[in-house]
Amino acid sequence: MSENNAIPKITALAITFNEEVNVKRYVESLSFADEIIFVDSISSDATIEIAKNMGVKVIERKFTNFSEQRNYAINQAKNDWIVFFDLDEIITKELENEIQEIVANPGEDVAFFVKRNFFFMGRHIHFGGWQSDKAVRLFNKNFCQYNGLVHEEVKANGTIGILKNKLNHFSYKNFDNYNDKLNLYSKLQAENLYNKKRKPNAYHFIFRPLYRFLWQYFFRLGIVDGKEGFILAYVHAFSVFKRYLQLWMLYRKIE
Repeated sequence: MSENNAIPKITALAITFNEEVNVKRYVESLSFADEIIFVDSISSDATIEIAKNMGVKVIERKFTNFSEQRNYAINQAKNDWIVFFDLDEIITKELENEIQEIVANPGEDVAFFVKRNFFFMGRHIHFGGWQSDKAVRLFNKNFCQYNGLVHEEVKANGTIGILKNKLNHFSYKNFDNYNDKLNLYSKLQAENLYNKKRKPNAYHFIFRPLYRFLWQYFFRLGIVDGKEGFILAYVHAFSVFKRYLQLWMLYRKIE
């Protein structure tokens, strides 16, 4: 809390691309924020129009990678305290209240994890690694920045706490959309490996995807989630294969 006992203001940030179906709900759930900013990767749907009509500041910026896009957004924020949710994440009233309480009295922590309930094909996924899913969604920008091209994470110069209330994560719109998302992740990971001069071999094409499937489906009990658990394990294993295929194509100069 500042010296004049005023509650610190909050900036809500998001990176967006073709999220028109989620914009209204998302903005309404962040009514407690003092400022809302979207950094949009040149959406072709009504995302930008809907957001602007709801008072959101929208900055259009060509997508490079997730960390650069998020760090750029942070630099646009007027306030120190940031909430950085994805548009497919549901912020409950309980989570909103907890965030406001934490910002008013954060203690020694400079960032906070939020646990996530993952939903896929209309089903709450309990296993396959999703049972421990969490991400930093609240932080003080003076002590934090994003690292990593794909599965970007907040690097904090200080301690990270964890909030009690969970959010619901609806990453699945339809199968093609989910597959496209994994393809983008694979492409960015391949480019990262290429820049590090890593070369793929039979081990990467055969054993890495197999290990991913076995780890997710059996070791992390994805099998308990039924058909959805199998589909998730399969598509994520294939995305590992796709990563190394795209890396091989980069070395072969194949589009």
